[in-house]
Amino acid sequence: MDNKTICRIYRTVMLVILTAFITFLMTSVGLYAYVKNDGNIFLLTRKEIGDISADIYAFKKIIDQNYLGEVDTEKLKEGAIKGYVEGLGDPYTTYISEDELEEYLQNTKGIYVGIGVYLTGDEEQDKVKIISVVKNSPAEKEGILPGDYIISVDDKKYTASQMEELSNDVKEKEEGTDVTVIIEREGETKTITVKTEKIKINPVEGKMLGEGIGYIEFTSFDETTADDFKAKYDELKTAGMTHLIIDLRNNGGGLVDQATKLADYMLEKDSVILYEVDKNGKETAEKAKDDLIIDIPIVILTNKNTASASEIFAGALQDLGKAKIVGTTTYGKGIIQEIISVKGKGAIKLTTQEYQTPNHKKINKIGIEPDIKVELPEDVTNLLDVPEEKDTQLQKAKEIVKTIEEK
Repeated sequence: MDNKTICRIYRTVMLVILTAFITFLMTSVGLYAYVKNDGNIFLLTRKEIGDISADIYAFKKIIDQNYLGEVDTEKLKEGAIKGYVEGLGDPYTTYISEDELEEYLQNTKGIYVGIGVYLTGDEEQDKVKIISVVKNSPAEKEGILPGDYIISVDDKKYTASQMEELSNDVKEKEEGTDVTVIIEREGETKTITVKTEKIKINPVEGKMLGEGIGYIEFTSFDETTADDFKAKYDELKTAGMTHLIIDLRNNGGGLVDQATKLADYMLEKDSVILYEVDKNGKETAEKAKDDLIIDIPIVILTNKNTASASEIFAGALQDLGKAKIVGTTTYGKGIIQEIISVKGKGAIKLTTQEYQTPNHKKINKIGIEPDIKVELPEDVTNLLDVPEEKDTQLQKAKEIVKTIEEK
């Protein structure tokens, strides 16, 4: 037998042995691969999921052997995942099923069916709290206010950890549906009927206040906010604006990339806009990418309903000396949710990092402190509709923005 024949036989034998070994590993260890939509792969072994799968399998056996009705296996799987994720106790982390994912992503683009409120989970009260109400929305028309707690919708009660569930339940309703909402305000409950409709997130609005002072307000950061702001800024600049007041009161946040893009307009290139810090303390800096194009005195108005992306924007301009903040301390939501999808199995919106300002100030559960604290008069009860003559915060902002120029 020549050497070539021996080598062929050797290679064949080794291939058989290697195949058998891999088969053994796959059957005895049980390697599972899940491919995420971004192309990354993560692997799980039977050992890693052993405790979870064993517990769930025990209840599966009980159901299979005893349950009287029909069993929808897919719904059981979704329920198991949803319950596991909710066990984190984080009101901002939620499981999104494959069927819900496309609609969820569409809702971030600025149009959805609902009643027009921004929500947060108040862990201390274990209730769902309204932090902002969309102008001219069904909620505003029926008298729902920021600071109200939603106790139930159509007789279904919700806790802080069920904030996303509440939101999804409302969004699943058809346009024009009457929804019965029980709210709590200052310890008293009230039942309100609200009709769902297509909600267009507020546009960027602006006007001249006199003396060269421009005023721009918007209540969320959506897909086109930065560009819409720039267009409104250019319009007011043409009208003679030399000073600017940006009203972020009742701005519930939204898309962080729009907040950083807007800040980029007002900061020198390579300035740090924010830091993102993960669970291991790893820090990533988000920096301004372009030269500044808005360079006039700026005052930002804030209140207790200024949250998330709006806090990032305000904190960056405050730290870098580009704006003064007038009003009251902001809400204090400075954590990042990332949507991580698993191909064919839905996604999880997971809290993965926290934000810090350019000076490394934490935002979460602390908020941004104003440079000049100004409260509204006690007889102002509707934060969405403050008469200009009673708007002490706006009056102070007009006074302060003129002094910036003098410096």
